[in-house]
Amino acid sequence: MTIQQLEYIVAVDRHRHFVRAAEDCGVTQPTLSAMIQKLEEELNAQIFDRSKHPVEPTGIGRKIIAQARTALNDMGRLQELVQSEVNALSGKLSIGIIPTVAPYLVPKFIRHFGAQHPEVTLSLSEMRTGNITGRLLDSSLDMAILATPLDNPDLLEIPLYYERFVAYFSPEIVRDKRELRASDLPEEGLWVLQEGHCLRNQVFNFCEKKPGAHHIYEAGTIDTLIRIVDQNGGYTVIPELHLEFLSEPQTRNIRPIDSPPAVREISLVIRKDYLKERMVNAVADTIKTVIPERMLDERLRKFSIRL
Repeated sequence: MTIQQLEYIVAVDRHRHFVRAAEDCGVTQPTLSAMIQKLEEELNAQIFDRSKHPVEPTGIGRKIIAQARTALNDMGRLQELVQSEVNALSGKLSIGIIPTVAPYLVPKFIRHFGAQHPEVTLSLSEMRTGNITGRLLDSSLDMAILATPLDNPDLLEIPLYYERFVAYFSPEIVRDKRELRASDLPEEGLWVLQEGHCLRNQVFNFCEKKPGAHHIYEAGTIDTLIRIVDQNGGYTVIPELHLEFLSEPQTRNIRPIDSPPAVREISLVIRKDYLKERMVNAVADTIKTVIPERMLDERLRKFSIRL
């Protein structure tokens, strides 16, 4: 039994496909299949039911794969321990990030992370939540920055910060009072992002409105929403980190939302079998430098992340 064989069975379980697992492991499919078959013979147990499409682990196979993950995780921790003593952080890191967070994090994140970890080859991809979670699960992304919770049992969510929403009104209808209850927001004239953006669902959640119950206009980006409101009236709801992008006259059109406050949780999301604890902490530490401290998760302020 070898570490390589354990990696192969975990890859097949993740992809449920021998060819894709072989590509992920950087070997040919015949090589991967032969190594897994050799392991099955050594253990005298069939790990995968190859008659199923997609391929599935057998009952005993699920137990073997779970133990393999534990063994690989322990081996990864050992490697991390050694590397932390003798090496700078290095290698490749691919991160997915949702469009309603990217403008506020990515420019500063690239600068700070690159300065602190020049040996890491960083790749950032902006995409919607559904695409990101799929690419996390097939290992084409290492980690992601998403609005949570996701309620996916195969993913680990590490809260980073909490961001309030504010209402942005057109000058013609901006309210006199400085704060609004969520129930005070008008039912008409609300401009929202297109279907598929997580921010859209969060807007409806805190407004306690049903998407089909009102006359809704849809746009592609928050900048577009603001320009639409400026020129056509109505209002929209934006995350507070967007405030720095507004002109001085536009800031007068902002009203906080209270009772209850409208807040979203932004988390660092990884697969549950992700091993690189130092890399996770490097990303989290960079987030701490670019997000106001008052917004950070209290645990993140005080403790390092342990996987």
